[in-house]
Amino acid sequence: MTRHILLPAMLMLCGLATVGQVQLTPERKLMFAEQIIANYYVEDIDTAEVVREAIVAMLKTLDPHSTYSDPEETKELTEPLEGNFSGIGIRFQMVKDTVYVVEAISGGPSEKLGVLPGDRIISCNDTVISGVGNKNSDILKVLRGPRGSVANLKVKRGRSPEILEFRVVRDEIPIHSIDASYMVNDSVGIISISRFAGTTTDEFRDAMKRLRKQGMRHLIIDLDDNGGGYLRPATELANMFLRKGDLLVYTDSPKNGSTRYEAEKDGNFTDGRVVVMVNQYSASASEILSGAIQDNDRGVIVGRRTFGKGLVQRPFPFPDGSMIRLTVSRYHTPSGRCIQKPYTPGDEDEYRRDMLDRMNSGEFSSADSIHFADSLLYHTVRLGRPVYGGGGIMPDRFVAIDTTFYSTYYRDLVAKGVPNSFAVNYVDTNRDALKKAWRDSGKFISDFEVTPELMQGLIDLGVKEGVEYDEEGYNTSAEFLKTILKGLIGRDLFEQEMYYRIVNPLNPIFTNAVEIITDPAVYDSYLSKPQAK
Repeated sequence: MTRHILLPAMLMLCGLATVGQVQLTPERKLMFAEQIIANYYVEDIDTAEVVREAIVAMLKTLDPHSTYSDPEETKELTEPLEGNFSGIGIRFQMVKDTVYVVEAISGGPSEKLGVLPGDRIISCNDTVISGVGNKNSDILKVLRGPRGSVANLKVKRGRSPEILEFRVVRDEIPIHSIDASYMVNDSVGIISISRFAGTTTDEFRDAMKRLRKQGMRHLIIDLDDNGGGYLRPATELANMFLRKGDLLVYTDSPKNGSTRYEAEKDGNFTDGRVVVMVNQYSASASEILSGAIQDNDRGVIVGRRTFGKGLVQRPFPFPDGSMIRLTVSRYHTPSGRCIQKPYTPGDEDEYRRDMLDRMNSGEFSSADSIHFADSLLYHTVRLGRPVYGGGGIMPDRFVAIDTTFYSTYYRDLVAKGVPNSFAVNYVDTNRDALKKAWRDSGKFISDFEVTPELMQGLIDLGVKEGVEYDEEGYNTSAEFLKTILKGLIGRDLFEQEMYYRIVNPLNPIFTNAVEIITDPAVYDSYLSKPQAK
């Protein structure tokens, strides 16, 4: 009986709003709508799902970066930025439905028990994870768990038929945001940052200390493909290269006011040359750091125009673990430019197509295809060099994307995971001999050769995986494939950094960065006052 009375009562309440007796705000209307659906819809409904869809629909009317995530999605989003997770402490990859251990993280629970690179994990706590078509995300759910919980692993090692059993007690495992830091030559170092996370500043400081002990006087910061993360580490890193009081970035919002982020003290690297590598996938915090360096005339930006994300999101978590990330302000580089690329509220498809449109317009191949309106012109703080807002950070030296090595044969091999699979199998089969022959990473870089026999093995595996051999395509991509294969083998034998040390010379953004930073005259030519006309 109560239900039959509720609807007329609610309708009466809504009707009263028309004569001013009750204020029917949009918020109340939304609440009433949810109650009407829950109480009167012809079938039983999942109220939580209805509410979730309503929130998602509301956020879609705003901007492309205001989003809702359920508890599981929220965990996946925030975990890589928090700097650690609880698990067994391995880095793995899937090869033909088999979980191969690429690295047992130093000091982690698996490494302490003797789990080795090349080991194949068959099951965890009686849950089979190899040979059943699991995705990486499915495997992570099984291997990770609360600190102190137990993961009973069954592992196959090498060609031995014996199944090894390990009782691994899960622990906190650090997630590193710096992929590589090494000396390019006697005076130039490079630090590659994959994301801006809670531990990035400390990792970066440690990397700087190590490189300085090795003689580093000038630095390349690699932000290629870095999609961003937290604001604070971006400003803290920028502060290292600037002087007290220098403006790093500021945010502005009609509702939340303005906040200025200035260098709190003189940085500890204010004299050496600095070059920042960026590309079309460098976004958000990457653009804050590169914008601070460029606008303060502190270094040279090299690569391609960045993504163009100038909106700041604030997380609003719910008690159930879900979260709204709401755009609350825009950020501006020190010159005053907002580098958010244009968008139409509610049209996510258009926004997602932007990268494809940029490629089709020829932007990745020629700087001449990029046009900025005069209204978007700004000038750098010290030298008054022209810079533009309205869509990403335009580098001081543009570097076209390299497609000379590309072939459909290469594309198909990579799509099938053939280079990864071949490298893992090769190292797994020959690990003892390779470890004995290549104890020194420097010797491996200079002397290890990918032989014709190895390349034939790659071709044969490709055929086995359904990639038909294409002689013309192979000849186009052979040298590139050799380097990639050497990098993958080196990574499995030594550490993640080895891959970058071997493969970076294939990246024209890297080679341009090295050219600029090693020649003071070329470097200075980018950091000079514009000539009066």
